Amino acid sequence: MVSPQTRAPANDKAAEAAIRQIVEMWHRATAAGDVDRVLSLMTEDAIFLAPERPPVQGRQAFARSLQDLLATHTITSKGQVREVVVSGDLAYAWTDLNVAITSREGTQPVERRGPTLSIFRRQPDGRWLLMRDANMLASEAAELELKVDDLERELMADGPGGD
Repeated sequence: MVSPQTRAPANDKAAEAAIRQIVEMWHRATAAGDVDRVLSLMTEDAIFLAPERPPVQGRQAFARSLQDLLATHTITSKGQVREVVVSGDLAYAWTDLNVAITSREGTQPVERRGPTLSIFRRQPDGRWLLMRDANMLASEAAELELKVDDLERELMADGPGGD
């Protein structure tokens, strides 16, 4: 099977490059505490989904959340974009993301990692902007809990006494 990236026309390759650049700019702007730059990378009606939290709807709601967090913490992040697929004026990117949030009081950072799925829309001026983002970031403790759950399921499947 041929991947979407392999058969992408030249304009899709340019769109893919632009989207990968947005992801990198997002990381740099967040680390720098540049809220205005982060906001310039999303649509006015952007929606952010995360586990166990209500959706953050709209650029201004996201701005308030980010400003509140950056007032007391620093954020560093890096991501590996695994896939970008472009279809007309919409595209999605699947990224493995690592985020460290550190209190300005110097406590140990809270680290989260996991996949994200981001949807981008091409604007009338040709720019791509983030319009939807769903992340499945989990803390190390949550990852450990999942591993324990998986092990328990395996043990239960074997039945009493193993085998």
